[in-house]
Amino acid sequence: MRSPHPLLLTLTLYMAGLGAAGQFSKLAVSFVALTEVYTGSGETILGLAVSLISLMGLILGLVAGIVVSRIGARKALVAALALGAALSLWQAMLPTLPVLMLSRVLEGASHLLIVVASPTLIAEAVPDRYRPAALTLWSTFFGVAFALTAVIAPWVIAQGGLSLLIGAHGVWMAVACLAVLVVLPRPVMTPAPAARISVLRRHMTAYATPGIATPALAWLCYTLTFVSVLTALPLLTGGAAPAWLAAIAPLVSIGVALTVGVAVLSRHPAQPVVTLGFALCASVAVLILLFGFTTLTVLLLFASMALVQSAGFAVVPQINADAPSRALANGALAQMGNLGNLSGTPLLIALYQGAPLFGPFLFLITAYGGGVLVTWVLGRKAVAAMEEGRVSVD
Repeated sequence: MRSPHPLLLTLTLYMAGLGAAGQFSKLAVSFVALTEVYTGSGETILGLAVSLISLMGLILGLVAGIVVSRIGARKALVAALALGAALSLWQAMLPTLPVLMLSRVLEGASHLLIVVASPTLIAEAVPDRYRPAALTLWSTFFGVAFALTAVIAPWVIAQGGLSLLIGAHGVWMAVACLAVLVVLPRPVMTPAPAARISVLRRHMTAYATPGIATPALAWLCYTLTFVSVLTALPLLTGGAAPAWLAAIAPLVSIGVALTVGVAVLSRHPAQPVVTLGFALCASVAVLILLFGFTTLTVLLLFASMALVQSAGFAVVPQINADAPSRALANGALAQMGNLGNLSGTPLLIALYQGAPLFGPFLFLITAYGGGVLVTWVLGRKAVAAMEEGRVSVD
């Protein structure tokens, strides 16, 4: 049977990624409607219902990579999409809050397997010529899904309430599952043989492997700042930021990633591109120290982060030669990304309260300086190990 066209395969997996991001956005964007359904539950508890997937990602990120490497990426993706569809359709019945929370825990497992298996499949099935562009497109799935949900959700809720929105997401997941079954009719990745090694030992071994640790730690440095700066913009700008800035900034990042990022990655390896992105971010952080969080400096910051975003996934197959290592690297990347999303905002706000300008600057320069250090020093070790053939983590 002929292999699917790279564009068709990429768009199918991107559809799965939009569904994974929708597992967050369907409740985050409709949080007011959620509080109206579960009245008296408290915003803190309902906030946990939204973020529980991040917590699961932090705990089980690398475990998802292990699972994908053991059972195969296609099988893991199909199972995750089917589980996600079933859970959303269940949630559409608006069960009691404890049942909803339980379903969000299970949904965290579905989400993790999708975001680990999909880029692993792209790296395996898309030819080298198109792979950087495909992985750059993949890197935008979260922002695009949130933007689409923000546009669509108010109308859907007006037509049929929160139940209709959640149910529509379940249908999307089911269609994505069927699309994967049709477009990827056979495995493109051979499952790795089982190895008797503890999960703790596997974590230690994985993060001691430069090819796995480099993209994961770089993604931590990136995610620490992306969501936190957006969330804290009213504080950071002293209320002077235009209302459209929080919506436009991530779109600028996506636009630069899909244009400049793709163009640069078509000519240069991903590892130095990530380093360059962090260096540009650090330079903008200095501008912020001098001129503050203005509309221009914020947009420059998100444009610079686009290089990290576009190359962050593309670096994985370039410094990990085999599919199991790539699956583990994507799992570690998901794990560190969730750590960054969970911890970035409270850290930034705490530093802002201590020193309204220097505190955020210290936060940014530490994250971006760390990103430069990780991708330049550890990344070069990963490239050297790749060239020498020392890539196995078993």
